[in-house]
Amino acid sequence: MSHLRIPANWTIQRSTPFFTKDNVPASLLTHHNTAAGVFGQLCVMEGTVTYYGFANEQAEEPEAKVVINAGQFATSPPQYWHRIELSDDAQFNINFWSDPEQKASRMMNTRKAEE
Repeated sequence: MSHLRIPANWTIQRSTPFFTKDNVPASLLTHHNTAAGVFGQLCVMEGTVTYYGFANEQAEEPEAKVVINAGQFATSPPQYWHRIELSDDAQFNINFWSDPEQKASRMMNTRKAEE
């Protein structure tokens, strides 16, 4: 998997607060994806965040692994299934980018529960 570049005319529509192991939403630790027309930009301030990318919603084995260290960021393209793991000292936030002409109401989707 190659991380695609965020289109130059897109802008940040939303940003999360800073997350640590103590307050990270459980949805980020399991399969989820950014919505159609939305790029996620994961920015690590301290520690390490490991990003695992999956071929589809059902895949259990990652097709990509990206280690993001303090001072680095990585992008996640629209509708790409992924999850993250945090080091004990990790602190990060996420910026959600989209076309300013077509602001997305949803920034991400979570995996559907097994039926």
